[in-house]
Amino acid sequence: MPAYKYTLSNGRTLWYDNFYYTDWMGNKKHICKRGFKTQREAKAYEEDFLYKQVVRCDIPFKVLVEHYLEDVGHRLRSSTIENKRYIIDTKILPYFKKLKVNQIDTVKVRNWQNVLLEYKDENGEPYKATYLKTIHNQLSCIMNYAVRHYGLGVNPCHNAGSIGSSKAPEKNIWTPKQYDIFRNYLKTDTNRLVFDVLFWTGMRSGELLALTPADILPSKEINICKTYVTLRHGVEEYHDTKTPKSRRIINIPESLYSDLTKYIKMLYGIQPTDRIFLMGRSSLDKIMKETIKKSGLPKITPHDLRHSNASMLIHMGVNIVEISRRLGHESVKTTWDTYSHLYPDSDSVIAAKLDAMRFDVEKSNAHTKEEYVDNSSEKIITIAKMYS
Repeated sequence: MPAYKYTLSNGRTLWYDNFYYTDWMGNKKHICKRGFKTQREAKAYEEDFLYKQVVRCDIPFKVLVEHYLEDVGHRLRSSTIENKRYIIDTKILPYFKKLKVNQIDTVKVRNWQNVLLEYKDENGEPYKATYLKTIHNQLSCIMNYAVRHYGLGVNPCHNAGSIGSSKAPEKNIWTPKQYDIFRNYLKTDTNRLVFDVLFWTGMRSGELLALTPADILPSKEINICKTYVTLRHGVEEYHDTKTPKSRRIINIPESLYSDLTKYIKMLYGIQPTDRIFLMGRSSLDKIMKETIKKSGLPKITPHDLRHSNASMLIHMGVNIVEISRRLGHESVKTTWDTYSHLYPDSDSVIAAKLDAMRFDVEKSNAHTKEEYVDNSSEKIITIAKMYS
């Protein structure tokens, strides 16, 4: 594995690699790579390159990661790959990058899990259970890739056991009254309209930020057909909706339609395919945090407004199939599993209804003389002398 020295016209000395390899189709190819500052860098480049041509489980873990990301990069959207890469770069590689794939055993995985479980941020908060599960699943996916394609005997993550939880805690929601308080603390009409759309439609933040004038239909409907993402390096992209069923058309309140059309008319020179709201997810988060702090309301996120909308519809008695369609869920089961909770006082309402039903049943079975007095919305019931 030699490396060669050469001198530039300005007298500066650099190194280069010159070698042959056989690609995955059996073709012999030549590589000549220049510009390395040191002999060590040149040799490291050749070593890493040749490792990438080897299909064995004794390759360095960091090389396996590169193979894995390159492979799934052809199958997943760019934002998904970026999220994967962030988790890998910050939560996985720092612990395993110096190891070969077949050196990562159950004990090492459990030690890594313990580090994650013991983590606390600057406010003393640990990782959320769902985030721990996501991190663990990412390592497990990489090791599964090694089992399927690189001859690794067993995925050590399976024997180590998982951490975290796939089930998120009960969603944080606001009632319409709470949202109205929040709305009154917002500083601009634009911000009020942005959050109105989120609360009253249940749209995802990315779907909201991708809206164009062409998506606001004269039939007082919104055509939700794309989502807006900002990648780590500031690159902005339109993507397809999260799932095929997320592509949908929903009716909106007439007052909200009126507000949207008036706002669009105020945007000088806007084209049918231009974005209506020129902000990103980070701006939504910042505005919401600052406004919540002023209002004293319970802390929630922009995505929690989607939960609030779903819970509100359930509370109103809207058919669960229609709720699922409006939210763009892939199945009704997702809607049931995620949004079956109601508002905080709903349990007492249910108890009151059960109490009334119980009394009605007892009343109908008893031989009594009854006097009913209707006092506004409450019935005062006097049960007379029971007789045999």
